[in-house]
Amino acid sequence: MSKILIIDDEVDLVTLLEEELKAKGHEVLAAYDGQTGIALSKMQPDLIILDIMMPGRDGFDVCRAIRDDVLCPVIFLSAKQSEADKVKGLTIGADDYITKPFGLRELMARIEASLRREARSQYINTEGRRSKLYFGNLCICIKEREVIVDGNSVPLTKREYDIVELLALHAGQVFSREQIYEKVWGFDSDGDSATVVERIKRIRSKLATAAPGSGYIQTVWGIGYKWNKMHDQGGELG
Repeated sequence: MSKILIIDDEVDLVTLLEEELKAKGHEVLAAYDGQTGIALSKMQPDLIILDIMMPGRDGFDVCRAIRDDVLCPVIFLSAKQSEADKVKGLTIGADDYITKPFGLRELMARIEASLRREARSQYINTEGRRSKLYFGNLCICIKEREVIVDGNSVPLTKREYDIVELLALHAGQVFSREQIYEKVWGFDSDGDSATVVERIKRIRSKLATAAPGSGYIQTVWGIGYKWNKMHDQGGELG
């Protein structure tokens, strides 16, 4: 059973989704405005379904407010159908974007797919890996899912951390953006690998702030990205 938070001001829709999810054995938290949704997100749900057009704080604002503290998948559910809105939603931290009106079976399938990907990610991250990786003054704490530079935590979102861990665990290996998307988001994810480019930019910016001139992630032109193996100082077994 998973804990799912729904943030949407359409009462009838929330009721419908709540009944369907509970019938599948999930626990459901419901919020009808953004501020309440932010408060309920502190209860550490396993997945969040988030509307965009709400009174007060809209879904984009809510996603920005919770993304650095909430690691679970976020699915936008919105009547805004433009490509620009979808790209915006994905680049600020959403894992999926579904437009209204939608098919209930499709939504349920995407929810279950997101939960499966999350379970796979947690399993992979705890099976037979080093607990810490060291690259110069940067330390990746795999069990804690945290990147630390000179004793200070780097504020990465869930997907940003996943990308860093993937590249760092295979330092020197080149990954195309399509490979990164498939490994981080999953083969069954419905999205665009172009979002990887935006995530890499944000990761680089955050790492550059913490460690200027470090150049941990390198671009291999025409192919993809790799973690700079020159920094590798080994790690600790968990």
